[in-house]
Amino acid sequence: MSDHDLETTTEFRPRFDADGLIPAIVTDAGSGEVVMFAWMNAEALDLTLTTGTAHYWSRSRQALWKKGETSGNLQSVRELRIDCDQDVVWLKVETAGDGANCHTGARSCFYRTVEVDGDAVRLVLDQDRKTG
Repeated sequence: MSDHDLETTTEFRPRFDADGLIPAIVTDAGSGEVVMFAWMNAEALDLTLTTGTAHYWSRSRQALWKKGETSGNLQSVRELRIDCDQDVVWLKVETAGDGANCHTGARSCFYRTVEVDGDAVRLVLDQDRKTG
């Protein structure tokens, strides 16, 4: 399939990388806030599509991961999009439980701001990062 055909087709043809993975950007369905970034393999993507609950591939554990299975913070997928060349997916989710999407207990994994002051670079903690 040509690049043009891939960009205009209505056929779902996700393109996985050499490791069999596709990046997944995850946002809160209500606020639009980016809550996490993860990887999916074909099985995780298929389970996500068939169950409506987000599944990912953990590169560190080399295992399938049903988000929130142990914490109770399951992610219900409200919409799944794919980019123009079908090599990145975007999930819009509602998170159950206390709403934590990060393993640290934060709503988002992106709870620190990078600040540059001259030659110094530091991280500043978002004081509203925790849920509940």
